[in-house]
Amino acid sequence: MRKLALAAAVAAASFAVPAFAQDMSATSTTDTTVATDAQVDTAPRAPDGTRAFGIEPYVAVMGGWEQFDREAVAGIPAQPRGYKLDGALVEGIVGVNVPLGPVFVGAEGSVAKGVSGDIDWQYGAYGRFGFRAGDSGLFYGKVGYRWNNFDKFAPGVAGDLNRDYHATVYGVGAEIGPKDIGLGGITGNSGLRLRMEVSTFDDANSFRPMAGVVAHF
Repeated sequence: MRKLALAAAVAAASFAVPAFAQDMSATSTTDTTVATDAQVDTAPRAPDGTRAFGIEPYVAVMGGWEQFDREAVAGIPAQPRGYKLDGALVEGIVGVNVPLGPVFVGAEGSVAKGVSGDIDWQYGAYGRFGFRAGDSGLFYGKVGYRWNNFDKFAPGVAGDLNRDYHATVYGVGAEIGPKDIGLGGITGNSGLRLRMEVSTFDDANSFRPMAGVVAHF
């Protein structure tokens, strides 16, 4: 009887030791996972949850309108009283943002085509800087250089329609991510933004409101 009891005790101990070791291993793995998750959670993040530092390319399509002063601007011929150079535009943009925590810097190039009015083509290159907010939201200022080519001038005005009239451009704008307009879950961190901006040519000699969609990656 004693031998039977001793054998049972030995068998129980044999099963208990591996089980205890397995429990210790599982606990250690769980602790490691928790520690790893904690490290990820405490890493620097931008307001939209993406990495605080990196490179973010994007493309955009925008539409709007521009009106120039009738006085001579950057070589553009002066227009008679009551006539101003203006027109509706469709613009394509390619650019890249470099997030730096809560702020960002970036650069972009654009080509715009006049679809009505006096403007034929526009080409530009710009630098941007601003603040990140909300789900991929941005508030920014921009400065750059733009070339303008016109389709026509006022009747009787002498000017070279094949010439590119160019000067510095300044602007401000905002981009709104999907969660900021109640569309969370549609695109995630990479996806679409709505962009709205206003810029001016040379020494505040034009007014150019634009709006469109930005696809960022």
